[in-house]
Amino acid sequence: MKNLRLTFPQWQGAGQEVVQQLVTELPIEQSRQGYMLGSQLLDFLAPKTQSVTRQVAVSKQWETPEQQGILAYSAIYQQLQNAWAILQQEQPERVITLGGDCAVSVAPFAYLADKYADDVAIIWIDAHPDLNLPYDPYRGFHAMALAQIGGFGDANITATLPQHKIKLENALIVGLREFSNPAEQRRQDWGIASISSQAANQSSTPILQWLKQTGKSKVLIHLDLDVLDPNELKIAVGTDPNGMTLSAVSRVINDIAKQSDIVGFTIAEPMPREMIKLKGLLNSLPCWG
Repeated sequence: MKNLRLTFPQWQGAGQEVVQQLVTELPIEQSRQGYMLGSQLLDFLAPKTQSVTRQVAVSKQWETPEQQGILAYSAIYQQLQNAWAILQQEQPERVITLGGDCAVSVAPFAYLADKYADDVAIIWIDAHPDLNLPYDPYRGFHAMALAQIGGFGDANITATLPQHKIKLENALIVGLREFSNPAEQRRQDWGIASISSQAANQSSTPILQWLKQTGKSKVLIHLDLDVLDPNELKIAVGTDPNGMTLSAVSRVINDIAKQSDIVGFTIAEPMPREMIKLKGLLNSLPCWG
């Protein structure tokens, strides 16, 4: 089986005001592009691989105007095309994606949904549902990722991706603890089940039972690091309390792997605050020649 490890340091999916509000200990000039360092650190820290490794080219241009009801639309659209070109060139059977904001899952999950047709389910491990649409009050594309994978969202992006979409009733959100509308109403309308952090911390059984009833043998797992309880690890942009434990996240994913074939896996939303501070210190020093 051909594996692809895709490093995708996209940062534009998160709105500047949201990052500024949630990452108060850093100046916005450092925090907004902190996803880029986060992606590099994930690539460095992850176990070494013999798989093909590629990096998606990402713009560093600071100005990111809103278009089509999406912040930084032109950069996001171009970067999605960059990722799609790599997927088409490599034609992998399994994709590991190291983000970057949550929208880094859109291209690889769309590719895998098309490749494996009607035999794919999604486990979206995330404190947030990511079911926003363009022109919603919050217009950061990372909050639209799951909706876009299901074919709901920007028409140009939908047309860029394969016609075969995952039916969102075959998606499960694990660790959800943000229930504001309109995303929560969409979750209910679209038939997307959810399992709380508390339930997942206790047992993998509800997740495995849900997965079994879908009848799908292939699984795509999206892990937003904000699902973690910040008392255990504060490594994401979002730091909502009462999240999943590190041991529970590991157990859940390992239990899924025993039952199903994980063909797509994303780690998203890393915001390594302390390392960003250290990088700022290093950059301020005159000693580098």
